[in-house]
Amino acid sequence: MRKIAMGLWVVSRFLSIRAEDVHPNSPTQVQIQARARLEAWRDSRQASLRDDWGELARYRAANQTLPAPKADESRVVFFGDSITEAWPLAQSFPGRPYVNRGISGQTTAQMLLRFRPDVINLKPRVVFILAGTNDISGNTGPTTDADILANLASMGDMATANGIRIVFCSILPVHNGTPQARDFYATRPMERIRGLNQGLQALCKAKGYAYLDAFTPMLDGRGFLKVDLAEDGLHPNGAGYRVLASLVESTLQNVLTKG
Repeated sequence: MRKIAMGLWVVSRFLSIRAEDVHPNSPTQVQIQARARLEAWRDSRQASLRDDWGELARYRAANQTLPAPKADESRVVFFGDSITEAWPLAQSFPGRPYVNRGISGQTTAQMLLRFRPDVINLKPRVVFILAGTNDISGNTGPTTDADILANLASMGDMATANGIRIVFCSILPVHNGTPQARDFYATRPMERIRGLNQGLQALCKAKGYAYLDAFTPMLDGRGFLKVDLAEDGLHPNGAGYRVLASLVESTLQNVLTKG
């Protein structure tokens, strides 16, 4: 009888716990599961990244065979992660001399390592940089916002030193409106995305770089990424890339026409 009474007391105490009694920074079960799946993915990448952490070999052959730009060519290098790598540039910008140098899963630290071979050595007039979402999720380990912005600032310094103009794109929003979006949303807090975008915009203002706000036009009425722009809550689909392309093209043409 005493055991039953004790059991009922424990249950009653559990049920009486209020939401405000739970630590606000305690991870949810969804976040814990998302983190576990991310760690499994990180483990699967150890062998390849141990030999080439920056993945410099990814575009080595393509860079060697890419002709130098013509004197009147307005070459633009699109530099980033999977959002860039999956972008069908020829379809979005037909006839434009735009070069794709995105690598899925990469963080800004990895991109900084390959900035010279994949951007500077290709001699573009402009580099378009869309990066940071994988830093937030911790693809290469925990990273502070200050370190992310420092990596982006270093890319800007290197581009400027080599006469390359820069367009920094905001980190894109995420949503949790589909089952596929669960993990991406859980590992990319919207408040952190907003904070980093504010920091990036401030960096661009201080350095005179072009800043493209692609975050705001892609939001729905709740303040999340519109579900019809990305089924998995992160990577744009055809409609998402069309929205991005319209924003990017006008920004690039403004930058290119400045001389």
